[in-house]
Amino acid sequence: MIYVTIERLALDTPHILSFVVEGHAEFDVKGKDLVCAAVSAISVGTCNSIESLTGVIPIHEMEPGLLDVTIPDSARDNSETWNQVQLIIESMLVMLQTIEQTYGDYITIETIYHKGG
Repeated sequence: MIYVTIERLALDTPHILSFVVEGHAEFDVKGKDLVCAAVSAISVGTCNSIESLTGVIPIHEMEPGLLDVTIPDSARDNSETWNQVQLIIESMLVMLQTIEQTYGDYITIETIYHKGG
């Protein structure tokens, strides 16, 4: 099972501070697992897009079965850049939710809140 955790600032704000993708889908054997490949491409591509398109360098840890990404606090210094980062991550979330709708036995997404909730 792939577990995706989205950390938002608070219930009353939509801002995403970090996301973690961990586990293995086990939809098929290694090298043929379409769910795992799709989730990996989307999540790693999101991290790369944030840096390439906004100049913000995400704080990240990546190893087999784990991608842990935190947006640095300094990204909030420029509201336009912050909004771009948020749009990129929200786009990732929509793509992952689309996968979850079809392959819900292999991926689950949860949202947690930094300030209560």
